[in-house]
Amino acid sequence: MSKSEQIYGIHALEAMLVNSPERVIEVFCLKGRNDDRVNHIINQLRKNGISVQFCQRKALDDKSRGEQHQGVVARVKAAPQLTENDLSELLESLQRPAFLLVLDGVTDPHNIGACLRTADAAGVDAVIVPKDKSGGLTAVAKKVACGAAETVPFIQVTNLARTLKDIQQQGVWVVGTAGEATQTLHEFKFTGATALVMGAEGSGMRRLTRETCDELISIPMAGQVSSLNVSVATGVCLFEMRRQLDLS
Repeated sequence: MSKSEQIYGIHALEAMLVNSPERVIEVFCLKGRNDDRVNHIINQLRKNGISVQFCQRKALDDKSRGEQHQGVVARVKAAPQLTENDLSELLESLQRPAFLLVLDGVTDPHNIGACLRTADAAGVDAVIVPKDKSGGLTAVAKKVACGAAETVPFIQVTNLARTLKDIQQQGVWVVGTAGEATQTLHEFKFTGATALVMGAEGSGMRRLTRETCDELISIPMAGQVSSLNVSVATGVCLFEMRRQLDLS
């Protein structure tokens, strides 16, 4: 029997219905809510023969464990977890130089979801995280990602440093971010297949990850604040990389 998981939020469910409607098992909607977006979702669910149940707010709050659910909670078939093998296949299948995002030790699901959403907007081919000491693709992360969890491959690897070395051998240049780096984001010239590595707030990248990077860069800061939220920093870096790489 396949495992199931919960997702919540309008964007997350809309993306699921567009990309993998066969995974949706049942949906719980807020009783009495009547707006165009929710009504459209309900119509799509009924067209696909998916059960819709209407509940009071407390029942939905309980199902989402207090997280904002926007009046929609769904039980869906769990997606298969992507691993190192899937990453190798993805790199071989690309028709242009790889554009990857690596999150090392980022544990907050809100940050992971925000990074996924930004990765989708920037055209990233995959987001790579270590299985240990990192956050996974939780219901919270999926909601914050606003549908990007269904479009951007989220790959969890056993040994991040080894995976970075493997992709380097496949021609990917690994660029890490560190506050003490002497070269800034705008000074560095991005060319070809590239993986951007973002570390956790405060501690940054782990030592082995840092040592494996081909280059280290920093974000130039003009104010008194010494660092940015990791999801904001990720957005700054990814869109500068996209501009330089002239991705289309």
